[in-house]
Amino acid sequence: MAAAVAVAAVEAAALVTGSGPAGAVAGTSLVRVEGRFAPPSAFIPSPAVTYDQKLVPAASWIEVVQHGVGHGAGGGSGTAVGLRVRGMKPGHSYGVHVHQKPCGVEPEASGGHYQHRVDPVQPSKDPAYLNPANEVWLDFTAGADGSGSASAEHGWGFRPGEAASVVLHDEPGGAGDRSACFTVPFVPQSHARPGRSA
Repeated sequence: MAAAVAVAAVEAAALVTGSGPAGAVAGTSLVRVEGRFAPPSAFIPSPAVTYDQKLVPAASWIEVVQHGVGHGAGGGSGTAVGLRVRGMKPGHSYGVHVHQKPCGVEPEASGGHYQHRVDPVQPSKDPAYLNPANEVWLDFTAGADGSGSASAEHGWGFRPGEAASVVLHDEPGGAGDRSACFTVPFVPQSHARPGRSA
């Protein structure tokens, strides 16, 4: 098992494509990353960390893709995020969100959800901020073979340095325990409309 986890961690890969945020064209792939989950105690650290191997087994696979999307003349550029997984617990429904910080040994290391309009009260529990229109939600139910996918598109882009991972929760919706985390080098959109609350 340890050898499989070590090999899985070595196989984790990241590929950033396109010419960066200034050159992002609607529909172009800005980021594509994939990895194999490993426990935080793995000999070779992985950008994909599982905290609950019953729901996200070691060596299960994840891919996250970020695309630039256009939203009309003068409307700024937005972002679309896609998720694919294999090896999850069959039939289980997961909540998945983009989080603010990279993954760590502890589940809380990834911080809170990325929010377009930031809730001034943290941790955020207000439905006016904690919702799929203001955050990136990629909830899915794993099929009989343990695979799943989801996508979300928004007319806004990520702010620099404020979106750094995708967290899989043990239940769909805005909350739930953190079952796994995948560090993703999301690219900010230079023409995205600002989203900070005053």
